Amino acid sequence: MRPRTGRTWVISIWFLDDDNIETVFDAALSITFLILSNALRTQRDLERYWVVRHQTYRSVSHSVSNNSPAQPQGNDHMTRSHVDFAKCVDALFSKFSGPEMPGAVVAVTENGREIFASAYGLANINDDVPMGRKTIIRIGSQSKQFTVLLILMLEAEGKLSLQDDVQKHLPYVPRLEHPVTLRQLASNTSGYRDFLAAMFVSGRSIYTPSDRQTIREIIARQDSLNFKPGSAMIYSNSGFFMLYEIIEQIEGATFDEVLRNRITGPLGMCDTSLMLHDGSVMKRLAAHYTKRADGWAQLGWGVEEDGGGGIVSTLDDMVVWQQNLNNPKVGTAEMYQRMATPCVFDNGATGLYGLGLVTDVYRGRRTVGHGGSVAGGKSQSMRFIDDGLGIVIIANNDQVAAFAAARRIADIYFGTVAPAQIELAPGRYRQEGGPDVFELVAKNGVPTFLSSGGVTAFDFGHPGGAKPERGITDLVLSPRPDGKIDGTFCGTPRVYAPLGADAKATASLTGRYTNKAQALEVEIQSDAQRGVLRLRSDFGAMNAPIVAADSDLWFLLQPDSDLPWTATLIVTEEGFEMNTDWVKKLRFTRV
Repeated sequence: MRPRTGRTWVISIWFLDDDNIETVFDAALSITFLILSNALRTQRDLERYWVVRHQTYRSVSHSVSNNSPAQPQGNDHMTRSHVDFAKCVDALFSKFSGPEMPGAVVAVTENGREIFASAYGLANINDDVPMGRKTIIRIGSQSKQFTVLLILMLEAEGKLSLQDDVQKHLPYVPRLEHPVTLRQLASNTSGYRDFLAAMFVSGRSIYTPSDRQTIREIIARQDSLNFKPGSAMIYSNSGFFMLYEIIEQIEGATFDEVLRNRITGPLGMCDTSLMLHDGSVMKRLAAHYTKRADGWAQLGWGVEEDGGGGIVSTLDDMVVWQQNLNNPKVGTAEMYQRMATPCVFDNGATGLYGLGLVTDVYRGRRTVGHGGSVAGGKSQSMRFIDDGLGIVIIANNDQVAAFAAARRIADIYFGTVAPAQIELAPGRYRQEGGPDVFELVAKNGVPTFLSSGGVTAFDFGHPGGAKPERGITDLVLSPRPDGKIDGTFCGTPRVYAPLGADAKATASLTGRYTNKAQALEVEIQSDAQRGVLRLRSDFGAMNAPIVAADSDLWFLLQPDSDLPWTATLIVTEEGFEMNTDWVKKLRFTRV
């Protein structure tokens, strides 16, 4: 490596106490290496790369510019030195520090003071651009909390009520078995099917260009609710798309304009905005990467984004937002309290989803936050509200398990010891008297949860049993002596029975089927164990293999997918019923 000639670099680093010396020197050496290797060529490159750990450059310069010495705050919970904490957090993201790797940005705050921040990997692999705290990245479903706040602001001004029926504002939304309110849209308790999952079962790929009108038509064709509104919680982007439409309709402006005028502008979150389309051009925008068998690929979704998942932001801006949730400058404490209050189901059980925010208990400590998942991106914001700990993670790839990573950071901070493992026998299990199926596999001797929604580890410390370590799930499992598994979902008891291997169906599914309300036509050719499903609609088409899972149950597979199955088909007297994690009771009648 040869240094560039004709240029002198001076690196000045402010630090506040001896505890920071080791990390400060480590950071200085890292920057020196990058300069010598030509990774940093200008002052702007340095500013975009530079992230000081523990006492951040931003915090130090702020205290200096105000001519007031920074006072170290009390630390009642940190169980390690700052240097050890930083090393342990770095280890969580070490795989994203290698060459030609996308990465993530991470910040940790304690009582409003940033105690750790770092950037890992590349914002753009092609151009070798490092990630930084000013890199703009999709935050996915973290967008939902901004949408709900705007709805609450409009309610406070008398422009709507959360008790309004949806059709008062959006006549195109179908009235189905039960009325649905705006509150139920915001709490994922409406029962409306998720439009992304509905696109899939209509034969339309998420990568196919789909404008706003297409989403409206997908929603308008729904012929049944997943459940009675208020009786359960199943994630539904449809609800937040509707809220997004209502905001624009009432305000007579684009969502992005309303967001900027009411939230991001007043907070100085200048890099936070709605980005409607993957592939948009924006300064400092990261490329977003999906892991494929042959390496990383940029696979942007074709669907037009909205207030449910379309916002982009930076580490700096999301730290500002998290601090606003703690000490509101925009919105009110009462609004954020309402957002963080979990829903209560019809059976009296308390869920975890509030209004655009998720409230949970982890290792006996209350948390409030939300995550996000988009094409080539994952994110998580998590606050331990009684302990003053805040964690922000934004990744420009789909391999960072952001929710689990935030919890591991908390484990490091609090010195938490992992709970004893709950023994769950490997195999596939089917809900007795219901449509849901999951699989348990042992990875390094530890049970792991698989479903049509993906693969995840378990939280064995959850009250009541083992809970899949996902940001939003109300399922808790515990083993029974008879080999079955007890479960609770949204406070309702369930029993899951093992499925045998090499299943055979009682009869072939060969034939033609239709769902007239949604203009779906299906043709199946099969024997008693396997077959092919061909679906056609005016939205798209799908050809997929099916395999028998039980005498009356089939798995719909998706080629080139890591998922064990993408939907189940349950045989009925009239034909069959298709179910996914987010679409229930999609009925097809034999022609």
